[in-house]
Amino acid sequence: MELDDECEFDSTWEDEYEYKTPNKKFCGRSRRRNMCAAKDMQDFRHRVRNLDNDYDDEPSQSRFYNLEFYRGLIKSSPDDFHIDKFHKQWKGRYDKLENCHSYIQWLFPIQERGMNWRAHVLTKKEIKLFRKDEEAKRKLVESYKLMLDFYGIRLVDETTGEVKRADNWKERFKDLNRYSHNNLRITRILKCLGTLGLKHYQAPLVRFFLDETLVNGQLQHVKQSVLDYFMFAVLDKSERRELVRFAFKHFKPREQFVWGSGGFRHGRHKQTARVESCQGRAGLPPKKKQKTEHTFSIKSLICTSRR
Repeated sequence: MELDDECEFDSTWEDEYEYKTPNKKFCGRSRRRNMCAAKDMQDFRHRVRNLDNDYDDEPSQSRFYNLEFYRGLIKSSPDDFHIDKFHKQWKGRYDKLENCHSYIQWLFPIQERGMNWRAHVLTKKEIKLFRKDEEAKRKLVESYKLMLDFYGIRLVDETTGEVKRADNWKERFKDLNRYSHNNLRITRILKCLGTLGLKHYQAPLVRFFLDETLVNGQLQHVKQSVLDYFMFAVLDKSERRELVRFAFKHFKPREQFVWGSGGFRHGRHKQTARVESCQGRAGLPPKKKQKTEHTFSIKSLICTSRR
């Protein structure tokens, strides 16, 4: 059964393409949108958006474990470290950061369970308190910089969130490209930053990964996660749209690009095709216009796994 090419879990293009191009069938296309990823990222964005609602349906609680950890009041479990000790003793210890899987849930808490069942999920009240705690957020940025270094990236500007390659990027990219669990970690990091009041760090990091995967041809085992997960973790809708536009511009083959609304993809692909067909070399009369049209549709991908 053919399904339409609109993703019900993607609100990136709401309010932009009121009159959508009718869906058209196609044969022989192998690329499909990962609907499991789309649903996961939509759920995340909705959870963060609903934090601003006036009502609070959570039961009362006496402990805010993640905030206490970032205030230096408690240690992580089972690794047994205070946050300041972690920053000092774990930075640059790449083998330990790679092979240990219990620290990431403490460093970057979100509203979802991870592999470490001794860690704690964020609650709505805790998130609101964390966002107001400037010292806790400062330490969260230190955790972010530590993990960027682990991935061969450096934070250039804390105000804008701009990131660039670190000096050791070649070495670190090899491990990042080799171990797929880092894709899950980066998704968690992006979710955490957006949840705890540091969303301005999201888009620059995603743009960095789009550049590396689509333009520079690096990190090919990371590319799918960049498109399915990282891009749609960005909370700011205008920034998310720009990232999708950038990805569409550099993705090859373009007719297999499945992210973004059908109206966006159809319109952009036809526009690009018309421009390319009308371009002539300088000093020569333009070539005769040829009607070039590319239309395609997207099937949904059955969810087989979840982050």
